[in-house]
Amino acid sequence: MKLYTRTGDDGKTGLFSGDRVGKDHPRIEAYGTVDELNACLGMVAAAIDSEGGIWDHMQADLSQLQSRCFDLGADLATPEGSRNSDRIGRFTDEDVAAAEAQIDRYVAAAPEIRCFVLPGGTEVAARIHLARTVCRRAERLMVHLGHSEPITSQAIQWINRLSDLLFAMSRAANHAAGVDDVPWVPRS
Repeated sequence: MKLYTRTGDDGKTGLFSGDRVGKDHPRIEAYGTVDELNACLGMVAAAIDSEGGIWDHMQADLSQLQSRCFDLGADLATPEGSRNSDRIGRFTDEDVAAAEAQIDRYVAAAPEIRCFVLPGGTEVAARIHLARTVCRRAERLMVHLGHSEPITSQAIQWINRLSDLLFAMSRAANHAAGVDDVPWVPRS
């Protein structure tokens, strides 16, 4: 099977429902950004070179989050009620609660925050911060799409929690490496 199909040469792409839309359609922008987020999570996982303790948990969580990003991409590529919609696992309240439990676990793994922090510290933390900013963009694009087409509220809630989880993970990564977060120093 060839990798190229030439079906997108006209600037359109196919949704899982079989519908064809422009590659600049808000639905494509949203799930394309989720795909970018997934690549960022892979870059985080590749940068972790420590083992044991929090690092093993973080690797497992990153792997799980990458799979959830694929689920989210499938959700966004398949409008509710469209053909193949019944084959998609939509996000649920349980997914949102699971993300909140992960956030709580990583918050507990770092000292209490006392200031705004800048992306940085360790390479792993900086990469997590990059993933967090891509996550926020994906969330904005999903909200934008939701103004014109239905999106499950739990998918938007989950992506919102994911950015918080990534922030907590970045702080836990710095702390586990013995590196302080980089504080924001406001202009005086």
